Amino acid sequence: MMIERKYMFGASPLVLVLCIGFLLAGYNLFNMIVQSGTAIMLKGIKGEEAIIQNPKNLRFHVALTATSTPYSQWQCRIMYYWYNRVKDMPGSEMGKFTRILHSGSPDDLMEEIPTFVVDPLPEGLDRGYVVLNRPWAFVQWLETTTIEEEYILMAEPDHIFIRPLPNLSHRFHPAAFPFFYIKPVKHENIIRKFYPKEKGPLTNIDPIGNSPVIIKKSLLKQIAPTWMNISLRMKDDPTTDKTFGWVLEMYAYAVASALHGVKHSLHENFMVQPPWDIEVGKKFMIHYTYGCDYNLKGKMTYGKIGEWRFDKRLYLKGPPPRNLSLPPPGVPESVVRLVKMINEASANIPDWDSRGKSG
Repeated sequence: MMIERKYMFGASPLVLVLCIGFLLAGYNLFNMIVQSGTAIMLKGIKGEEAIIQNPKNLRFHVALTATSTPYSQWQCRIMYYWYNRVKDMPGSEMGKFTRILHSGSPDDLMEEIPTFVVDPLPEGLDRGYVVLNRPWAFVQWLETTTIEEEYILMAEPDHIFIRPLPNLSHRFHPAAFPFFYIKPVKHENIIRKFYPKEKGPLTNIDPIGNSPVIIKKSLLKQIAPTWMNISLRMKDDPTTDKTFGWVLEMYAYAVASALHGVKHSLHENFMVQPPWDIEVGKKFMIHYTYGCDYNLKGKMTYGKIGEWRFDKRLYLKGPPPRNLSLPPPGVPESVVRLVKMINEASANIPDWDSRGKSG
């Protein structure tokens, strides 16, 4: 017994050195992988291959479509300001930024915001529904430019980043926000015109739009042409056009994704939408599409102009003034946060009052 213990004691330093050596070698190898941007394949017990990826591969390109109107411009400036504020914070996997301008010609924000100019739809094809240009804009951008990142966040001008956004998607399952008003099952007679029964149940269609969505670039390249064609077909169908109205293009993206067999993981924490969502919590973005109307006691007067109000549509011809008045006491945190973030952006963006007043 003494001999055995002596043997073990004598061998343990060597074992310890070997273990440390293997650990150091493994660490150095992993560090090389991370720094070089490569990936390695490991064989599992049953022969399956697992991929250890460089975290850089999870970075996503932030892309939004826009026009050269003053209304679109001031929203893009605020969005880009907050992108720059949060993109390098811990926890962020945000990559580069592109404003896809579908007005067909450069505007006066080209030097301020990274911009790629694409053509609008042929005149009259959108029938006044400017959002119909969005899928066509993405098709052109994806076909004609080099995008470094493997993932893309499709965003909109009226999005504001509250905190750094990680890549919420999982490989071939894009991440999306569930909209309560996108209900494919409710509109079966319409949806079946574009998603035949042989494709499967309507529950295959996610309750989403194209934005916000984080998606693998290769997947979006497949979906985008279908999304464009479905959008145009829906607009050409009077019943579909009347029923879906301003969310027609959102339904088109949801249907196009399902036609390609793509299911999205749904993330309610993707964004907050004041005034209906009252707390910011751990949400990543603010989407300020709705008007916010309150009386001076902090009670919402939605549908009726409030004594205090903020509505982006009040500023169709130019940006809102700097230092907007804050909401009265009692107004939800989400609305207060929105106004404060707009005020910070406008205070720090050069030439805020003089630029973006003419399209």
